[in-house]
Amino acid sequence: QVQLVESGGGLVQPGGSLRLSCAAARSVFSINTMGWYRQSPGKERELVAAITNGGSTNYADSVKGRFTISRDNAKHTVYLQMNSLKPEDTAVYYCNADRVYILRTSYQNDVWGQGTQVTVSS
Repeated sequence: QVQLVESGGGLVQPGGSLRLSCAAARSVFSINTMGWYRQSPGKERELVAAITNGGSTNYADSVKGRFTISRDNAKHTVYLQMNSLKPEDTAVYYCNADRVYILRTSYQNDVWGQGTQVTVSS
C-alpha cells in the first residue's frame, strides 16, 4: 500500500556527519507527523526526532544540538542531518509516519521504512 524509503546511511568516523532522507514510494496527498527511530542489536527501538506537518520538532536528549530533523512537504520527504556523530549513534535508523493520506479521505497509520544502517567507528 504505502511504503517509506530511507537513504543516506553509511560508515563515518566519530565527529563526522551524515544526512538521512526518507520519502514515500508513491504519490500521496499528505503526511502527518514524521519521525526517525533507531535500533541497535539487542536494544529497544527508540525515537530520535520527530516533526509535525506544521514544522514543530522534538528530539531525544541524546541528540539535541547535534541532529536536525526537517521536511519538505512538497516532496513528502523528511530529513535527518546528523552532525558530531558518536559511536553510540551506531544503529539502524527507521523512518516513520503516523498517518499517510493516500487520498484526501484515505489513509494508512503507522507506516515504517525498511531502515538504513549508520555506523560510527574509527
